[in-house]
Amino acid sequence: GFRIYELDRCEFNSSDLKDIEFIRSEYFNKVELARFSSSLGKFVGYTEDGLKHSNYWNKDNSLLAGLRALKETYCKQHVDNA
Repeated sequence: GFRIYELDRCEFNSSDLKDIEFIRSEYFNKVELARFSSSLGKFVGYTEDGLKHSNYWNKDNSLLAGLRALKETYCKQHVDNA
């Protein structure tokens, strides 16, 4: 069978919000197709299909704004609770 999944993670260099990066990776059968990085503010593709998906997703400003906001709503809460 085929397996498609997303993995969200936060990379911390300090507890300061500017030093936190939110990353969402899109996988198909254990291969990373594309990744959203809050540092870049957009998706980057790593395969032919990933490039196509990234180009499509990067045109959706509301999707990008929502993912950018996850840096604070998803990542920052973990620093504050540590």
